[in-house]
Amino acid sequence: MNLPIPLSSALVWFRRDLRDYDHAALAAALHSSRAVYCAFVFDRDILDQLPGRHDRRLQFIHASLRELDAALRARGGGLILRVGKASTEIPELAKRLGVQAVFANRDYEPAAKARDQQVAVALARSRIGFVSPKDQAIFDGGDILTASGKAFSVFTPYARAWLLRAHCEGVSPFPASGPLAPLPFASRLPALSELGFAETDLSATGLLPGMSGAQATWSAFQERLVRYPLDRDYPAIAGTSGLSPHLRFGTLSIRQLVAHALQQTGAGAETWLKELIWRDFYFQILDHHPDVVGHAFKASFDRIVWNDWDEGLQAWKEGMTGYPLVDAAMRHFARTGNMHNRLRMVTASFLCKDLGIDWRLGERHFADYLNDFDLAANNGGWQWIASTGCDAQPWFRIFNPVTQSGKFDPGGVFIRRHLPELGQVPSRYLHAPWRMPLPAQKACGTLIGRDYPAPIVDHEIARQQTLARYRPAKENAPRA
Repeated sequence: MNLPIPLSSALVWFRRDLRDYDHAALAAALHSSRAVYCAFVFDRDILDQLPGRHDRRLQFIHASLRELDAALRARGGGLILRVGKASTEIPELAKRLGVQAVFANRDYEPAAKARDQQVAVALARSRIGFVSPKDQAIFDGGDILTASGKAFSVFTPYARAWLLRAHCEGVSPFPASGPLAPLPFASRLPALSELGFAETDLSATGLLPGMSGAQATWSAFQERLVRYPLDRDYPAIAGTSGLSPHLRFGTLSIRQLVAHALQQTGAGAETWLKELIWRDFYFQILDHHPDVVGHAFKASFDRIVWNDWDEGLQAWKEGMTGYPLVDAAMRHFARTGNMHNRLRMVTASFLCKDLGIDWRLGERHFADYLNDFDLAANNGGWQWIASTGCDAQPWFRIFNPVTQSGKFDPGGVFIRRHLPELGQVPSRYLHAPWRMPLPAQKACGTLIGRDYPAPIVDHEIARQQTLARYRPAKENAPRA
């Protein structure tokens, strides 16, 4: 619907964008409206799907909302907080406030798009507009297309087109400064217990919530950026940015990061920028191909017959496979919700190509517990390693968990940190402890099969089984 400009009042609906600066929806509302209100909904459609009462992500959001509310109050406004189904809460709140439009940054997940369409229809019945600008991606929708007008399905030409446009146009913030309308009625942040959840120990994750935590993490990473290409694959050291949870929940602006990377020279910034482009790429894939949720991007790979192996899946989840790097990664993940990028690839490859278990079961487990869970990136990453996705690794490429362990945790620091039962195992046996002679096992106090599991599968046998499993689907069906 056409909106009269300037608007008398507007409502900004915060979702995965918990900051008050460089915020597209907030900037647009402030630019077009005389009075701007702000709201956040603890959406029951999301909360009721969380796997348990202790959810680190919800606590991160909760703490970040406290900081966001304080920042908005300092500007004369504050957050109106609601608990319920956002699809009904937002239209009802908009009508109560008498606003002419609701502004909410664009989302790309199928469920979120359906929710927003439902909200837009409900608002339209009351002659209230719904404005959804681009915010969490640098480029989206039809911004970057192939010469035939389709979405890219191969990363390298997409990245080339992305960089060309970014360098030509630049990456500019959305100024979101200006006063806000006073809170029209009392509103407070509900306790986690009121939402049906319990407190978690965020300190164990290393996460610093809110905009302040985002800036502290960002400042620390800038000092390490030059070493990023060298350090990022080694989980025992702080080589990655640690920024993905902040990008996921919007406590940090993607434009701030990309603008910085574009201004730098050297391999560090170039390699890191490529990772940020992958983020946009996966948003584009999910936006244009929502059927990747639950299905292989390469349709022929939906024909793969996976192992129905509950015990194997459980051993993988619990870090009891007998392969130290896999087990250390999964136990660390269970305790903290953090998963290093190299270890995401190693553990995912092990599930799909050593255990022969459907990638979708691993994707679901990561979705339940990753601190930085983002549907687009999680689905894209799992399909990449499973060789079922767009521009994925070849189906015949199978990570060797022992080789990966020796290469990326050569001193065994990460393994010993998270598998204390292997603490005294001699270094020459640490990456494949089942090869340790029995006298050596007794000498170090770690008997394989008693103190630490024997390998759940033989990698070489599993590799041959995987090649046979994938071979019938190797001819990729064309995608419309």
